[in-house]
Amino acid sequence: MTTQTTETTGAPVSKDGNTSGLIGLPENIGRALATTGGALAVISTFMAWTWTSEFPGDLTVYGYPGGLQVLVLIGGLLTTLFGLASYGVPGLGWLTPAGADSAIKLSALGTFATAWYTVIAITVDLGGIVNLEPGGYIVAIATLAAVLGAFALPFTRPEPDPIDPDDTGWEQFKHGGRHNWSVFKASIASGTPGKAPQLPAYAEILIIVAALAVGLTVFTYGIGTEYDELFIGFLITVGFLFAAVAKAGLVARVSGITAKHRNVTMIGAFVAAAAFPFTQSDDRYATLGVYILIFATVALGLNIVVGLAGLLDLGYVAFLGVGAYTAALVSGSPTSPLGVQWPFWASALLGAAVAMVFGVLIGAPTLRLRGDYLAIVTLGFGEIFRITVLNMDGTSGPDVTNGSNGIASIPNLEILGFDFGQTHDILGFSIARFANYFLLMLFITLIVVVVFRRSSDSRIGRAWIAIREDETAALAMGINGFRVKLIAFALGATLAGLAGSVQAHVTYTVTPEQYQFAGPVPPNSAFLLAAVVLGGMGTIAGPLVGASLLYLIPAKLQFMANYQLFAFGVALILLMRFRPEGLIPNRRRQLEFHEEAEAPTVLGKAGA
Repeated sequence: MTTQTTETTGAPVSKDGNTSGLIGLPENIGRALATTGGALAVISTFMAWTWTSEFPGDLTVYGYPGGLQVLVLIGGLLTTLFGLASYGVPGLGWLTPAGADSAIKLSALGTFATAWYTVIAITVDLGGIVNLEPGGYIVAIATLAAVLGAFALPFTRPEPDPIDPDDTGWEQFKHGGRHNWSVFKASIASGTPGKAPQLPAYAEILIIVAALAVGLTVFTYGIGTEYDELFIGFLITVGFLFAAVAKAGLVARVSGITAKHRNVTMIGAFVAAAAFPFTQSDDRYATLGVYILIFATVALGLNIVVGLAGLLDLGYVAFLGVGAYTAALVSGSPTSPLGVQWPFWASALLGAAVAMVFGVLIGAPTLRLRGDYLAIVTLGFGEIFRITVLNMDGTSGPDVTNGSNGIASIPNLEILGFDFGQTHDILGFSIARFANYFLLMLFITLIVVVVFRRSSDSRIGRAWIAIREDETAALAMGINGFRVKLIAFALGATLAGLAGSVQAHVTYTVTPEQYQFAGPVPPNSAFLLAAVVLGGMGTIAGPLVGASLLYLIPAKLQFMANYQLFAFGVALILLMRFRPEGLIPNRRRQLEFHEEAEAPTVLGKAGA
């Protein structure tokens, strides 16, 4: 079959007019292969993949998927649904508002990667391909066929389907299989501006609730993976399927709805997060949860400095240490030279206030610097703080911090008679120590989110953004650059100090090595900065998601020993290559990184 190339897309076209993808198969055959392969992958998960239960997850049961089979089931089901949506099956148009072909490619590739990883792991761990049962062979062939079919699909961007203006919001949502930004833009270009199709308010709120439920389920499943193979498969599946859903346009659609109902989204998100401890049978994973929240809260404070004001701070973890040491000194620790025990609210406020003072003292002489020079100075401040508390041991300096031994035996918090170190029964659930601290840290996170949101929407927040975009132009417009940057520095330090006051009680002990620039375990300055950049600078959800991933992934990759940081670094490089704007990007930043994106699509408010 000879082919020629289209002038618009560059994709090869056969004589009969079918556009083909990378492997030259006709589009209709590729689409059928991808859809059928996804369906067969789903069926295979209800069959045995191996004959012995020695492989984790017990993949020997017929009729009941387990372990890695569940992940392949989800990937195969999504591939099948995207394939059916591409055929125009009624009721599935809402799945692919931006087109199905790219989504099919990514979901099929993710399902293939997870399935073949499982098959190879069974073969290696159990000693040969002979250990595979029929289900294992079927899933390998089915996912391979799905990938081949997916890459036969054309690389084209579909034109928006016409939407009848007389349709209701439900009808437009169900049948408008191309996303509403394109329709809105087309109405502008035609000279007859109109509104993008809207759903009823209650329907949009239900979508937000469903999205939050999915997010809680994914997080709970990921943090509760019981063995290494399952966590690796989880990372593969979630990475590819998130990209597939994003390419389909669902992420943009849900983002627009959440932006429209920001208060509902924020309340719902914290209700979902508060439900996490009640989904756990013990304190094992609540421990990870509370450390993730501490890391995420500090990252959100750093986002004010880096994401909004554009100040590269490489010593930010020192402010966390200032808050932690301050709270530890006044919280009744027997190793504290002060010998006082203040209530938590007083120690938390003192930790935040002292961190703010340090922020002003460090920022006042240094914030007249820019770029690399400022980064070097802040890096120096972080090291000065660590070395100072290390030397304040009564030998090299005054006896304040006990040097390398730190301040130990910090007592558990007690607020209004509620001892956070004891197990309590709430609504029929037993909530242990780390679950108690998880709920407290969630409340602190809520405070930080409110401060971030109110600050970014205020006049000072707009001044920060102006400084970040072009400081010279902002100064020319009358903005006091030094004062604005000092406020950002002080506010970020205050929020870090507040989180540090809780961290001191959670960890029982604060030591200098907890507050380094870089290290194998967060929080440290390098991981905090990475959380902001990878999650999405200038957003609320971005640093929270980025910090969750950056804390959870190293904690789960400990089995890789010396290769842990190598694998982690490769993952970060790939993420920066394919999504440099971050996982949950600021709209303006997304436009900067993707020049092919059109301004109305990224910056407009119609879809929100």
